[in-house]
Amino acid sequence: MPTRATRAAEDNAPEQLSHRLAAYPWPDLERALDLTGYAVLPALLGPLECAQLIDLYAEPEHFRSRVVMDAHGYGQGEYQYFARPLPAPVQTLREEVYPRLVELANRWAERLRAEQRYPSTLDELSAACAAVGQTRPTPLLLKYAAGDYNRLHQDLYGDIAFPLQLALLLSEPHSAFTGGEFVLTEQRPRMQSRATVVPLSQGDAVIFAVNARPALGKRGDHRVTMRHGVSCVRSGSRFTLGVIFHDAR
Repeated sequence: MPTRATRAAEDNAPEQLSHRLAAYPWPDLERALDLTGYAVLPALLGPLECAQLIDLYAEPEHFRSRVVMDAHGYGQGEYQYFARPLPAPVQTLREEVYPRLVELANRWAERLRAEQRYPSTLDELSAACAAVGQTRPTPLLLKYAAGDYNRLHQDLYGDIAFPLQLALLLSEPHSAFTGGEFVLTEQRPRMQSRATVVPLSQGDAVIFAVNARPALGKRGDHRVTMRHGVSCVRSGSRFTLGVIFHDAR
C-alpha cells in the first residue's frame, strides 16, 4: 500500500494512478465497507496532484454548473460539477474504482432484496443511466470557507444510483483549514442515528455507502440508511473531490 511519504515523493514520477489503486488491499476494504459502510484509501494522491485539482476550481471551462449550497438549503459553501471530458485523474478514478466495487454493490443489492443489479463496467452503467435520462456527469469539486458546512444528505440523482461513492480530501487539515470533518450517519431499524467522524489527511480518499447498505443482525440482514456531510469549517478553506459513479438527470 502506498505510504504518505512515498506518495509525496512520487508526485513528479510517471506512475499511473491505476497502479496505485491496484496496490490497495481491496478484500480488506470490502470487509470494512461491509462492517462500517466506509473504507479509507490513505495517500491516494500527493500534495502536487491535490493542488492541481484545486486549481481547476477557478477555471470555469472544466465545469457544467455551479451550486451555492445556501440557496438550496444544502448548507453553506459551493461546488461545481465537472463537464465532459472529465479531467484525467477524475476519469481514471471513476473507471478504475467502479469495477473494484461492483461485485460488492451487487451482493448488497441481493442482501437487501433489491431488483437493481449493476453492470461490470462504468461504460455499461453510463449507458444504463442514459437510457433513463441520466446523462449529466456527477463528479464535482467542493469548496468550503470558514463557517461553511454540508448538511447530511444522499447523492442519488435519479432512478439509477450506484450504492457506493468516493470523496478525496484535497486540502491539508490543521494547515489549510480547521474543522470540516467528514461525517457519516447510519439509521438502523428501531434505533437512534449513529454518527461517525472519518479522519482524513490531504490526499486520502474515503469510499462510503450512498444510501442503504445491509447489516447482519440476529434475524438476518436488515437495511441501514446512510447519510454523509461535512461539519463546520472553523478557519481556512477546504476543497474536496467527489467521485459519484452514476450520472444525473
